Formats: sequence, structure tokens, C-alpha cells
Amino acid sequence: MSVPTITLNDQTTIPQFGVGVWQVPADVTERVVSEALEVGYRHIDTAQMYGNEAGVGAAIKASGLARDELYVTTKLNNNNHEPARAKASLAESLDRLGLDKVDLFLIHWPLPTQYDGDYTATWQALVELQEEGLATSIGVSNFQPEHLDTIVSRTGVVPAVNQIEVHPYFGNEAARAATLTHGAFVESWSPLGQGGGELEDPALVKIAADHGKTPAQVALRWQLERGDIVFPKSVRRERLEENFAVFDFTLTPEEVDAISALDKGETGRTGPNPDTFDYIPG
Repeated sequence: MSVPTITLNDQTTIPQFGVGVWQVPADVTERVVSEALEVGYRHIDTAQMYGNEAGVGAAIKASGLARDELYVTTKLNNNNHEPARAKASLAESLDRLGLDKVDLFLIHWPLPTQYDGDYTATWQALVELQEEGLATSIGVSNFQPEHLDTIVSRTGVVPAVNQIEVHPYFGNEAARAATLTHGAFVESWSPLGQGGGELEDPALVKIAADHGKTPAQVALRWQLERGDIVFPKSVRRERLEENFAVFDFTLTPEEVDAISALDKGETGRTGPNPDTFDYIPG
């Protein structure tokens, strides 16, 4: 199956579908990523915070795939926001990944109540890393509309993407709309939710039955239809294969709207609220 690509606002391209390794234990990451690459995934999303960049790098090396066949994202940990530390930490990530550059480097969380609220200086550090050729594209994660407005107005540089929580019970529509308004693309993390019941919702179950697909496949297809960049995660090969089998059917506009209507607003959020999340690793 062929994964669609999207042209970002910096004129580079990104596969619209990939595999995430959030919460994948470090000791199984190489195996999971290797299996994902065998299935056909070519977009890998990791982060300094996940503690498994080395496993991703080992899988890439063992794959024998050419570097230009792979798209690799990592993200700045919350204890690395000071500009000098941000730059040094990317060098450390590249060493763990075994790469000379990443395709996409993101600020993982804005942390507006930390670092004197100066996430703009952190963003400027990423701009400079891109200029130095250490990251082909740069973006943000978990940025609210105000956060996006601030960094764009102060630096003039629009992120390529904003990676935010999105799933059928939490459309995160304000952040999504702000991202698109700025000309950035939405990447959705936790695209299948976190056990909140979405995959048992009668509306999703019915649509899945109508297409001969699973509710998980329909939820992923819904996000692809809306133009988001999606990367579910699993440590099981059969689930990696199931998640990847979403390119042989499409949803009608009415089905897309029906799934979007499942949005519970803020009560559907399963992760931290970016306006208040302030965790910094020791």
C-alpha cells in the first residue's frame, strides 16, 4: 500500500501515516520499529522524553533502508528548553539515533508556566538548528492557539506542524483550527484515544461494520480524511499490520461528520492540558 505524502509549508514532504513509539519500552523498541519497517511504515515518531531513541536508531541501522526512504521525528524534552541546552540536546539525540540530521524536530510542550514563559526563545533555537541543517523541518507539539500566535508574531517563523491530542472523543478543534490558520499541519497523537471508549462507540462500530473494517481502522481513516498526519503505536506486529491497512477504503463526508460529532470537548481530553502542564524531568 502507498502512504500519501503531504507538502509542508517549508516545501518538504512528510508521509501522512507513520508509527509512534510513545510508551514503547526501550528494550523492545528496536524490535517494534524493525517490525513496523517490515510492514511498510517509513515515518517514525519518537522523542527525547520517551527514552527510546537508541532503539529507533538501532532499527534504522539494521533495516538497510536508504536514509532518504525514512522520515524521522524527535522532540525536545522539557528540561532542555534553554536555547543552548536545546541545541546540545539535539546533538545527543542524533548520536542516539545514529543520524546526521532529523527530518523533523519539535518542541514537545510549550510549558507556559516555566522558563519565565519564554517558549519563544526555545522556538528561535529550533529555527537556528534548522538553519544549521541539523533538522530539515521544525515544529511544535501541544501548542495552544495563543502559543502559536506568540511564536509566529515574535519570530515570523511558522511551525511546519503542531502535534496535538486528537481522537474521536477529543477533536481539539480550537488548536486544530489555529494550526491550520497559520498554515501548519496537524499531527495527531493518541489517535485512538487512551481507553476512553471511543472504539466501542455505536456510531464508530456501525461505520466500521459498513466497511468491513475495525473501529480503530475507521478512527485512523477519519483523521487521514481530514488531512491530519497520523501515527498510532503498538508493540504487537498484528496490530501494526491492522493499523497500516487503512488505505484501501474511504469514508463518505457524512461518515466523517458523524465521527467528528462524537467530540466531547474538553471532557474528552485524556492527556495533560498544555496551558498548565509544567513537568520538568529531574
